[in-house]
Amino acid sequence: MSQLKEFGMIMDSIKSVWKNDKKAAMVMLIGVNGSAYRMPGTKMMMAEDAEMKGTISGGCLEGDIYGYAEKAIQDGMPLIKNYDLSDNEIWSLGIGCKGSLEILILPAKKDDPFWGFADKLINEEEEFSMVLEVPTGIKSFVTKYGEIIGDTEYLPSIVYESALKSLKSQKRAEVLKWEGRRFVIDAIRPAQKLIVAGAGKDAIPVVELASKAGFTVTVLDPRSEFNNERYFPTAKHLVELPENIIPENVTDSWWVIMNHLQSRDEEALHLALQSNSKYIGVLGPVSRTQEMIANVGEDLMISKDIYSPIGLDIGAETMEEVAISIVSELMAVRANRDGKSLKGKMKIHV
Repeated sequence: MSQLKEFGMIMDSIKSVWKNDKKAAMVMLIGVNGSAYRMPGTKMMMAEDAEMKGTISGGCLEGDIYGYAEKAIQDGMPLIKNYDLSDNEIWSLGIGCKGSLEILILPAKKDDPFWGFADKLINEEEEFSMVLEVPTGIKSFVTKYGEIIGDTEYLPSIVYESALKSLKSQKRAEVLKWEGRRFVIDAIRPAQKLIVAGAGKDAIPVVELASKAGFTVTVLDPRSEFNNERYFPTAKHLVELPENIIPENVTDSWWVIMNHLQSRDEEALHLALQSNSKYIGVLGPVSRTQEMIANVGEDLMISKDIYSPIGLDIGAETMEEVAISIVSELMAVRANRDGKSLKGKMKIHV
């Protein structure tokens, strides 16, 4: 599973390269065996004149990959490159991750309609699966409605069914083998929507970090002098009282409630509980949250967990430290992890 936000960034980079009359390629990690910095589905852009956007290995391999990307771009043909990072005699880099990687380099030709389809799907912010046959470069999309876009005549039915199924359960891009052919199936989904209720000073690092962690953030606060682009440049702005918002308009969101005004927090909590929220975290002691629940819960069935106090127990005190604690918990819940130390863990990405 890949994030729509990352794919969008790569697509914007490709279009920017095209505007400068240069050629580009999408570089995609399609296979990992052992330990690696990132997981299958990770993408980056490489273009002429050594222009790059994104990262595959955290900087270890990008320089070497670029040499192969140059060739793929010049030849106009897809290219597969394998790396065995356990072979220190070859690399002599002391690379921390000792796994083997398979990387697809796919030239992004301006006149190829596939990239126009990609741009359209990204802008619609709907989930879809990307299917790439390797090493031929045959490519298509399968939307959540079952529509096939691209090289439809080359897509076997078993691959189509797997692409549809991946939208429901896939955690990372996978390779499907069928009758001697190999297909990369990458489910691409929109970022989780996060609503930060409260535009106080301590919300600024929360919004900044959550945006960097891949959430699409909206700040909910009726005070336009605080809830604006100056203080929250990476967020959308809902300058409104929670009580005036229709629950259906904020459905399936994640909530961080931190107004520092209990009546306003209660309004936000009431709205969150009405809107099929995926996560609710409340700043402050649990006794305060219990009182809020008692005040707003008379007409609600409060069956879901409310994270209070919000955040992981890392000894946070400053605003920035608290923000790290909060966003760390958001990431842990999103990944269905417990947020414990990685000490002694043999496999990180499972």
